[in-house]
Amino acid sequence: MQIDTYKSGFVAVIGRPNVGKSTLLNHLIGKKVAIISNKPQTTRNRILGILTTEKYQIAFTDTPGIHKAQTELGRRMVNASYEATHGVDCIMFMTTPVKKVLKGDEIILSNLKNSKLPVFLVINKVDQLKRFNDIDLTIALYKDLYPFAGVYPISILENKNVDHLLSGIQTILPFGPKYYPDDMASDHSISFLIAEAIREKILNLTKEEIPHSIACVVDDIKDSIEIENYKDVYATIYVERESQKKIIIGKNGEMIKTIKEKSLMDIRKLLNHKVHLDLWVKVKKDWKDRPNDLRALGYSEENL
Repeated sequence: MQIDTYKSGFVAVIGRPNVGKSTLLNHLIGKKVAIISNKPQTTRNRILGILTTEKYQIAFTDTPGIHKAQTELGRRMVNASYEATHGVDCIMFMTTPVKKVLKGDEIILSNLKNSKLPVFLVINKVDQLKRFNDIDLTIALYKDLYPFAGVYPISILENKNVDHLLSGIQTILPFGPKYYPDDMASDHSISFLIAEAIREKILNLTKEEIPHSIACVVDDIKDSIEIENYKDVYATIYVERESQKKIIIGKNGEMIKTIKEKSLMDIRKLLNHKVHLDLWVKVKKDWKDRPNDLRALGYSEENL
């Protein structure tokens, strides 16, 4: 590898909830490194996704959606998103086609105004427009708010213009060596990825307050003593109320059974092994506002 011709760097992906940040990260990396759901604040931790080619290596940081925080966890998530824009080579600000700039986007761009980094405007979901030219309105609105280094209307669903976005990022990357091994797609542990896989299934299977009130921790992963050639995975799902625990378990245990079955599909891929999954559900009252609980559940300010 020639250091004087090879490029490598870091890119922060920032935006309000549900604009497609995690979906884009998975699409660019070519494998699932961030969970996805249609629930706001699905992403709670900064997720590093690493794209390595023969010509460049880009470490993308997927961040929690920036929102008006109502809990200590929410405050930490928002802070983590802004902190992720420090020490990177460029920022991708993601939004969606709009006829009027949303207040949340105004706040984000206002907080980026002192940044000296190139900021790309990435407008996702252009496939939802009746005519592609309708995107011109959104572009004009946002260019009035910020001096973007580049504008990229894309559709992750249809893989439209994503290659142009990558080309734009490459132009601003510095020359230098790889920071990560070729086969590394994320910097998170297997335990973290398994816990996120379980949480994703709960997000997609439940509604109302449940998705925002659950946390998941993998307690142990070990070779099974009882079942030959199996791994035993022990994990705990935490909720804030007894009523929520009942919902997660479900009538006659049907909900927890479904969560387990769907989670196993992802966990087998992560471990590349046959798996036995043992799930427990416990109550930690108001854990989202308790610093000690947040730390125990992996949401310390250092970990986000």
